[in-house]
Amino acid sequence: MAALNVTSVSSVAGIADLAATAVTASGGGDTAPCGPGYLLAVFNGGASPQTATVTTPGKKNGFALADATLTVAAGKSGLIALGNDFRGANDRATVTYSGVTSVTVAVIQLKGA
Repeated sequence: MAALNVTSVSSVAGIADLAATAVTASGGGDTAPCGPGYLLAVFNGGASPQTATVTTPGKKNGFALADATLTVAAGKSGLIALGNDFRGANDRATVTYSGVTSVTVAVIQLKGA
């Protein structure tokens, strides 16, 4: 698993080319920082849909929470919020992918929002 780095985005300056900050998704999955203001961007440059799954390791009110999934169509991109419910080992979220061919990812932290 690779540890994804964060790209901070200011509410004043924004970011012109988010896809340029993305890295190749790891076949064994990735870890990412999580909490308020963190997002995972998934870019699918392949010919078929790909699904990113974010593990939900804990419970809420004694009940297990379902993992979050984001299915991104071929040639499209998507965002999923990385809230505190995904916080696992080392205070990071664990992300796996149905496939990684032509899939890139970026973690964004919104500043000043």
